[in-house]
Amino acid sequence: MTPGTRTLISPAALARPRGKALYWTVFTTVTVLFALAFLFPVYWMVTGALKSPDEVARTPPTPLPEHWHPGGYTDAWELMELPRHLGNTVVQAAGAWAFQLVFCTAAAYSLAKLRPAFGKVVLGGILATLMVPAQALVVPKYLTVADLPLIHTSLLNDPLAVWLPAVANAFNLYLLKRFFDQLPREVLEAAEIDGAGKLRVLWSVVLPMSRPVLGVVSIFALVAVWQDFLWPLMVFSDTGKQPISVALVQLSQNVQLTVLIAAMVIASIPMVALFLVFQRHIIAGIGAGSTKG
Repeated sequence: MTPGTRTLISPAALARPRGKALYWTVFTTVTVLFALAFLFPVYWMVTGALKSPDEVARTPPTPLPEHWHPGGYTDAWELMELPRHLGNTVVQAAGAWAFQLVFCTAAAYSLAKLRPAFGKVVLGGILATLMVPAQALVVPKYLTVADLPLIHTSLLNDPLAVWLPAVANAFNLYLLKRFFDQLPREVLEAAEIDGAGKLRVLWSVVLPMSRPVLGVVSIFALVAVWQDFLWPLMVFSDTGKQPISVALVQLSQNVQLTVLIAAMVIASIPMVALFLVFQRHIIAGIGAGSTKG
């Protein structure tokens, strides 16, 4: 602890046995309460799919299923055609992620290191779009994908209707630019002295150094598409091409509540697994913005 730092409890009080016991008691209690607050809804959803329809609707609710019904998950997998809709979601999310990573990275690198003419004006215009409510952009985006300018073709019921609008993500572009601004300029100049061109510097130097922030942007891009509902509902009228977020709502009228809950559990597994696998990169990327080159 640095000199002059003030805390609620002095270091001398924490050094005493009573202070340590009080500190760890409060710390453990707060940690457990936060864990319960986040994990209890997940537990309730997972166990709710294992109950009978009558037991799910019972008041007061039962903490554990009286009779376990694992068939709800198999019914959800088959009746709601989850493999097809999960596959549609994977295609849409993967394409949006790839397009966004390529174009946002290129644009951020250009604004941060190549410094084009009117770069600040362009960046200001991009950041200004963050002030516009997302709902206000739905109608212009729909009219654009319904009749693409110049070539006059429709992208409705096509994954491109999700991929192309996802590229215009001002937040991720600004996040990448801020990271590129903090990269040591000496490293880039050394690569240029060795004969590397602008693209070679980007590919061989900048991208390997940017793995943490690229991981964060990837998570944001995938989660945004995976949980989006309004836009896929508008552009995918063909039920066979709808993602899981839309299909769950469209098919929920014809299935039991337990089957719907089981389908929601299955739909959430990929994003939970993605976070668990890449959580180290997410934490590293969050801290990467505070480093200085």
